[in-house]
Amino acid sequence: MEILTQSELNYLKKKLKREPNFLEKEIVGAQWSEHCSYKSSKKYIKLLSKQWERIIKGPGYDAGIIDIGNGDIITIHIESHNHPSAVEPYGGAATGVGGIIRDIISMGTMPIALLNALRFGHISSTFDSNDIQTSIGTNNELHSASKWLLKNVVRGIADYGNCIGIPTVGGEIEFDESFTNYCLVDVAAIGLGKRKNLIRNVIHETDIIILAGSSTGRDGIHGASFASKELAMENRSAVQIPDPFMEKLLIEVTREAMEANILKAVKDLGGGGLSCCLSETSANVNKGFDIDLGKVPLKYSDMEPEEIMISESQERMLYIMNKRNFKTFAKILKKYEVPFAIIGTVKNHKNLVINKNGKTIAKMPSHLIAYAPLLNRNSKKPKYIDDLRFKKIFVKLPHDLNKTFLNMLANPTISFKNWVFQQFDHEIGLRTIVKPGITDCAVLKLNNNKFLAAKLDGNSKACYQDPYQGTLSCLSEARANIISSGAHPIGIVDHLQFGNPENPEIFWTFQKSIEAMIDFSNFNKIPIVGGKVSFYNETKIGPIKPSPVIGMLGLIKNMVGISKIRPTPGDTLYIIGITSDDMGGSEYYEFLNRITGGVVPQLDLQIDLINSDMILKIIKEQLISSSHDCSKGGLGIALAEMALGSNCGVNIDLEQVPNTCKRLDFLLFAETPSRFIIGTKNEEKLEQEFSKCKDLKYSKIGKVMDYGDNITFVSKKKKIINLEMQIAKTYFENISSIMEKH
Repeated sequence: MEILTQSELNYLKKKLKREPNFLEKEIVGAQWSEHCSYKSSKKYIKLLSKQWERIIKGPGYDAGIIDIGNGDIITIHIESHNHPSAVEPYGGAATGVGGIIRDIISMGTMPIALLNALRFGHISSTFDSNDIQTSIGTNNELHSASKWLLKNVVRGIADYGNCIGIPTVGGEIEFDESFTNYCLVDVAAIGLGKRKNLIRNVIHETDIIILAGSSTGRDGIHGASFASKELAMENRSAVQIPDPFMEKLLIEVTREAMEANILKAVKDLGGGGLSCCLSETSANVNKGFDIDLGKVPLKYSDMEPEEIMISESQERMLYIMNKRNFKTFAKILKKYEVPFAIIGTVKNHKNLVINKNGKTIAKMPSHLIAYAPLLNRNSKKPKYIDDLRFKKIFVKLPHDLNKTFLNMLANPTISFKNWVFQQFDHEIGLRTIVKPGITDCAVLKLNNNKFLAAKLDGNSKACYQDPYQGTLSCLSEARANIISSGAHPIGIVDHLQFGNPENPEIFWTFQKSIEAMIDFSNFNKIPIVGGKVSFYNETKIGPIKPSPVIGMLGLIKNMVGISKIRPTPGDTLYIIGITSDDMGGSEYYEFLNRITGGVVPQLDLQIDLINSDMILKIIKEQLISSSHDCSKGGLGIALAEMALGSNCGVNIDLEQVPNTCKRLDFLLFAETPSRFIIGTKNEEKLEQEFSKCKDLKYSKIGKVMDYGDNITFVSKKKKIINLEMQIAKTYFENISSIMEKH
């Protein structure tokens, strides 16, 4: 496998002032891969970094660290395992979970929750109807492949998390043709700890370097390089083999070692294996490492030095400590029966020195290995952006909105994801206060009567047509979900996923996503605390759509402040925000009508903030009983989700909805951001609060009916939609029926 370009090789030779040997090329090739070095994106990622009051560590570390007061800290990180999961979905997804957890424990915190964001090709057509024609569902072979990927990815995530006792508390899934025969598997992990227990990564000469966990094998060879290239062919050797039971033991080992205060530095072995782990750690602490490969525990005795150095065998951790503390650490390791070995010593020379059988077989400056030469990628706005924006679009007005509405509910991207989250043990650890499906985001109990809200969101369809506005909408939706639970946003993580960065048009879409991140963060004063960039997400059929995934955390000061999306009979329903008919990227256009084009919804940052602040205020003052944002599927779907969640009917007068829409179907299904549906039994006080904000647009739109009543929408005193609860529920649970079929 060609791992270094000629220019990179020339650069390496110039810096070394000699010809690197084969092992040195392999070490550098792993670290300089796009996956490990961020050589295309690092200078843009630096733009996201900023000093914030709460942030202890931001972008550029294994995990972001947020101070939440009283000596407590939260860590969060997000990673993907896209290429491996596309090749071997169970193992690829499972090892992705393992890797992100080790990032959390390497900071000195204990993992308390997992979330995931998944992307697949289409798995289903709409339900049969007379007036809606769609080509989705005509290719059974492709649909079966997508179902197979989905089934095994979910099983891999579930099995790994369930085995180690960390709850998967939330996530989201999209289906789109650009992910055909491929998938995106994003996993975020949240950790909780004490600021005083943070691993400082301050080490000294003669400190010892210990490798603990699974033995090193040939699984994952060239995994980092594999993840930095287009998926042109299967490479199963690059997919690691998961062992969640060893992971659980490593968590307990790290916990006890932290409590004993004997750890100076900790690093997980992820992409690039020992090559990246050792070079990055050595460079970060500004010390040299002398490593004896003969001490590394191996699965196979005949492994070559380069195989040992770049193997990505999972469930391995690197620990550095003063040698006088080794006996204590060895006792802990033996207690949990975790294999380990002292593989090296800290030196003052600032090189990574690899020895075997008493001979030095590689020697390079650690900083040279750890910091790849950055690339200046060309950038060019894709022609298709304007072509789609100004495309003439004709959508036939449905004569039966009941059928249209049911088909929207059946859309796998929109439908209830109970088939997925029921496979996750989301209650283990006893911190999950709000379970999946009950509110817009997960809510976890922390210490000192504090609660943490967490959510991942994305919208590949909108980001494809307008990466700037699409990314802003993802950020807005994530914030909307957080505040709808009653939480104040405290941090953002992002995972930016694109095709080949060597393509100027693809790189332009990446730049626009970065711009949106910066603008949203600065305007709203919500810090970006970490993230990940994943390029080369391409298959034989082409690149994926730009797919930024946004994670957001929020803090709730007490349980009284937790809001849910389930209204109760007798509640009056209000909408905050104005609905426009910018339908570009909407599920109504894309899924039901097979149309890509039009204007993507435009986010007004000021209005978005005004509406969000009002939601937080009325939740805090306990003026509402429920709150829900309008996002995928629009107003109609948001109201149906509230009704189905509580099994209560709703009666909505569409004439009362503030809008600029030309048609009823657009009013129902437009995905305009910055809108919220709220339920209340205190209309008078609520409207008094609303009246204090002159820029707030709102309206009373209907009532919550009795349990089991119909979902009804009225226009000009005529029922245009009238759905029986049980029928609507059947369509809404479509994904379960699809996945349960063989």
